[in-house]
Amino acid sequence: MTTITKVKTGSKFEIMGSYSRLVSIDNWIYVSNTAGRNPETKEIPNDVIEQTEQVFRNIESALTAVDASLEDVVMSRVFIQDPADTNMVMEYIGSRFHGIDPATTVTCPPLGSTVYKVELEVTAYRGASSAAVTKINLA
Repeated sequence: MTTITKVKTGSKFEIMGSYSRLVSIDNWIYVSNTAGRNPETKEIPNDVIEQTEQVFRNIESALTAVDASLEDVVMSRVFIQDPADTNMVMEYIGSRFHGIDPATTVTCPPLGSTVYKVELEVTAYRGASSAAVTKINLA
């Protein structure tokens, strides 16, 4: 039987938009586009890397709630407000995903507010971190 779990963080945006921070269906885990707002203070840092660090804390918290981790991420979608921040943000993201190596899409669209400098959406598969991995290098 399929098991669906929906995780809410209490964000006013989740309430307004009627969505969940995370939805897991059996072992598949979908984490909504996540900004760098601190869930306790409700503040967003001005610095793009500080926002990115908070984004990862928010995503890791949601994944932990369903017995998963960052190491289970198989796909990420990165949204960077200012194209000039791309290299800096991707260098940080690369440090967090080093060895995990998910498929990744990076784009620079306008975000919901100019205060958001980076947002990240991920798909994970519970148990991917302990699965056998075959790496093929086409280079």
